[in-house]
Amino acid sequence: MKKIIALFCFIVNMQTGFAQKPNVDSILQKVAVEKDEDKKVDLLVSLVSAETNNNPEFTIEIGLKLLNQSKGENKNIEIAVAYSFLGQGYRLLGNNIKALDYHHKAIASAEKSNNLSILAWTENQLAHIYKDREEYEKAISLYLSAAAHADKGKNEKIKGFAPVNLGAVYLSTNNLDSSLMYSQRAYEIGVRQKATFSISVVFINLGSVHSKMGNTSLAVSYFNMAINQTLGTPNIRYLNLAYTGLAEHYKRFNQTDSCLYYAKKAIALVNNTSFFYLSSKPAQLLTDIYEKTNCDSTLKYAKIFKTAADSLNSSKANQQIQLMTFDEDLRQQEMATEKLKAEEERKQNIQYASIALGIIVLLSLYLLLSRSFITNTKLIEYFGVIALLIVFEFLNLLLHPFLERITHHSPILMLLALVCIAALLVPLHHKIEHWATAKLVEKNKKIRLAAAKKTIQQLDTKVDDAKLD
Repeated sequence: MKKIIALFCFIVNMQTGFAQKPNVDSILQKVAVEKDEDKKVDLLVSLVSAETNNNPEFTIEIGLKLLNQSKGENKNIEIAVAYSFLGQGYRLLGNNIKALDYHHKAIASAEKSNNLSILAWTENQLAHIYKDREEYEKAISLYLSAAAHADKGKNEKIKGFAPVNLGAVYLSTNNLDSSLMYSQRAYEIGVRQKATFSISVVFINLGSVHSKMGNTSLAVSYFNMAINQTLGTPNIRYLNLAYTGLAEHYKRFNQTDSCLYYAKKAIALVNNTSFFYLSSKPAQLLTDIYEKTNCDSTLKYAKIFKTAADSLNSSKANQQIQLMTFDEDLRQQEMATEKLKAEEERKQNIQYASIALGIIVLLSLYLLLSRSFITNTKLIEYFGVIALLIVFEFLNLLLHPFLERITHHSPILMLLALVCIAALLVPLHHKIEHWATAKLVEKNKKIRLAAAKKTIQQLDTKVDDAKLD
């Protein structure tokens, strides 16, 4: 009971925040001039609201505006978010084919940005397509990947996206323990972060989990909290989901009248709207109930169910989505293969550079420390230049992934980073070369002095022998 009271308190605190529509133009202006990547991501995340989850036209409008101002180099973060909004908008309109195309573009741009938070965002949004189509294995894989990338990323709000949806998907597959775990995690993140994703979805998930577990009173409490939070707001999609969840709950416990009441409310809520496809589940519930008692009602709701289901699952759309999914999976596999191959080549090149550097250093040390012959200083200088080039290439290979990550593949920044490395290496090279030359001159002097002494001794020996004769 204490948890329920805490939830109600949280609703009161969060209600105002969810009702506010973001000032898109103001936020986009700040995004355009923001240089700090993390702050830019924070600004873009602030565009996510109840409106973007319930107003397809508004969501598409944001995507188009952001895409329009994202022309130019190194705009992959903005482009990824723009495509993600466009994909979300078309998904909410029921056009999964166009949505899937935009979400694939979003992920491709997110990968180029090297920003894990943005990659998590785009993966999470893509997974919605498969969740809606009840392709749960694919959806879970994407949500888990999104959760892993979000945990490694810096944006805290994005960390709350995937747990909400994993709670819903695991619920649909009757994996109740996992659903409860992720739903509770999503709730905790919501309380801690005051996240902009709608907490009502978490309540719906928790209500459905406890319904299936047989905790009827707790289940109804969660559903009522979800309804109270969305009632009177433009968020008809979430309200539809809450009514549908409550109707399923009452059907599960053979409370037919209550099931009929909430199923009809769920259908009426989205009738003649872009969310009509959400009539599918409640229409199926009503069809099953009326099947043995009322032929007219059975036909009526069966027709609604068929129309709503066909809007998402026509055979032509299924084939096209499967083809697009296959193409994206193939692209991901090819990219992973190329990345692995490039990493292996980089490791080999590092090894080759290490071997070459080792040979040069050992040879130089041998020339410096050998006591048997005189070495030309030009030879040491030549080896020094070769060693400098090898060290520079070795550091370039070693630091290249790190430099790419912090410079976001910017040629100018990469060049500046390499110039800085060279600026540190050249003075060090001069000092080592000066030390080696001095060492070599000193060694050569000792060799010449030893040779001169040996010659003088030989001459003295000859003179003494001549005197004795």
